Amino acid sequence: MSETKIRILIVDDHAVVRKGIRALLATEDDLEVIGEAVDGEQAVDLYGELNPDLLLLDLIMPKVNGIEVIKKIKGDHPKAKILVLTSFAADDQVFPAIKAGALGYLLKDTEPDDLINAIRQVYQGESSLSPTVARKVLEEVFHPAEKPLSPDPLTKREVEVLQVLAKGKSNRDIADELCISETTVRTHVSNILGKLHLASRTEAALYALKEGMAKLEDDS
Repeated sequence: MSETKIRILIVDDHAVVRKGIRALLATEDDLEVIGEAVDGEQAVDLYGELNPDLLLLDLIMPKVNGIEVIKKIKGDHPKAKILVLTSFAADDQVFPAIKAGALGYLLKDTEPDDLINAIRQVYQGESSLSPTVARKVLEEVFHPAEKPLSPDPLTKREVEVLQVLAKGKSNRDIADELCISETTVRTHVSNILGKLHLASRTEAALYALKEGMAKLEDDS
C-alpha cells in the first residue's frame, strides 16, 4: 500500500462539521487532516503555513468569504487544489467559485463516499461537481457566449489536448498520452482558454462536451 497521504486543510466555521469531516477522513489510509480553519482569514494564513495538498472549503465564512479565499490562495499558490463543500448552489456562488479556480464544488448533503472520491479526484487535478452544480454549469455553458470566439481556430494539437483535458486528466497525464512535455501542455491549455474566452479547465472541459469534441464516458 502506498504511504503517500493527501494532506488536507478543512475550512468551516462550524466545529461540528469540522469534527465530522475529520472523523470521516480518518477512516481512509491515504487522507490526512493537517489543520482546521474557522474563518476565511485564518484559512489564507494556514494555507501559507501548512502548504496542504488540498483545501476543503465552505463558502459562507466569517471575515473573508470563500470566494475571496479562493482568489487569494490561487493568487499566491496557482497550483492549489481547492474543493468547495458548502450548503448552497446559488449561481452567485457556483460560477464565481469555479472561475476563481475551485476544481470541485459539492453540497453538504453529498454522500460520504462521494466526498472521499471527490477529494482524490481534485488532488489528481480532475474536476468534481455535485449533480446539481454540474447541471447549472452545463446550462451556463450551453447559453450563447457573451464574447465571440477568436477568429484564430484551435490547432489540431490544441484540439487533441482539449479532448484529453475533458476527461479530467492532469497536465502530466496529457503530456504522457500525447508524448509531449508538460511545459508544452501548459502552453496549449493557455492558448485554448485564451482563444475560447474561458476562465478555467472546467469550463474548457464543458465546452468540449457541448461541442461534441468529448464524451462523458470513454467508449474505448
